[in-house]
Amino acid sequence: MNNRYKKPIPCGWFAIDYSKDLAPKDVKPLKYFGKDLVLFRTESGEAVLLDAHCPHLGAHLGHGGQVKGESIACPFHAWEFNGEGFCTKVPYAKNMPPKVDGKQAIGNYPVVELNQMIWAWYHPKGIAPLWEVERHPELHSDEWTAMDTYDWEINSIIQETGENAVDIAHFVTVHDSPEMPDGQVTIDGYKRTTLMDSRQHAIDEQGNVDLSGENYDSGRLEAYSFGPGQTYQRFSRMFDIVMMGTITPIDDQNIHMRFNFSMPKQQSGENSLYAAGFRDEIVRQVGQDIPIWEHKVYLEEPTLCDGDGPIAKYRKWFEQFYAA
Repeated sequence: MNNRYKKPIPCGWFAIDYSKDLAPKDVKPLKYFGKDLVLFRTESGEAVLLDAHCPHLGAHLGHGGQVKGESIACPFHAWEFNGEGFCTKVPYAKNMPPKVDGKQAIGNYPVVELNQMIWAWYHPKGIAPLWEVERHPELHSDEWTAMDTYDWEINSIIQETGENAVDIAHFVTVHDSPEMPDGQVTIDGYKRTTLMDSRQHAIDEQGNVDLSGENYDSGRLEAYSFGPGQTYQRFSRMFDIVMMGTITPIDDQNIHMRFNFSMPKQQSGENSLYAAGFRDEIVRQVGQDIPIWEHKVYLEEPTLCDGDGPIAKYRKWFEQFYAA
């Protein structure tokens, strides 16, 4: 397959798994950032992400590796490595090999757990985190529902999916929105905020979106981006629902996108149906976007018109996440 994109993988915090899906002593092989990786949870409960291959003879730690205390043991010769990537034990050697003795032997990644997910910091030059993962109070509250989760692996890059959100014209041409939304955009370093008011298709008492074009409601969307890998949206109409979107590069041509929704438990049953209908509509729209993302090309100098959204402004903001 030809590589459609000529851009590097951006730096940032990226979600790599759900916290609930990694129990103590669990080991998982992953592939993100164009690398083979191993994710494991130590016996004390710490999540660790390392490059996957043992520096001894190259075995993949994620396929058969076992957690031993705070380290992972290679499935091939049982060499052990801790969360900092240092070799802590060679069980059959009289002396620690000089090549790994007191030195980092395997690449590791800063990891935090927040918003019910495990996040890893990626920077191609190994630079320490430049900002923190944003905490979303609703996802830490017993007053909000367990997350409804959806995920897709898509042949596209993060910049394309983010640009999609500022391309206001496509909401009408692709998603049959009643009108192009009116948005106010604020940029502050790695943060980007959009407040958007628009007329939207009505939702009936069963949570079904009315696409007939005859019934409308007004609604407000608050959308926030925290670097390239974390987004948060709050939808307010007659109901409330929040969504945390995470976008993680598999490599420089493909992404893993997750949408995670939660709503207030005290919301009335009818409003919960409205919120669920709205959630389903967002998911439906992703299904409409994916075929376009997977077959389009990225144009460095697109021919834009006065009805397009602030695409150039978005691209300028995103450029900071590519390490020159």
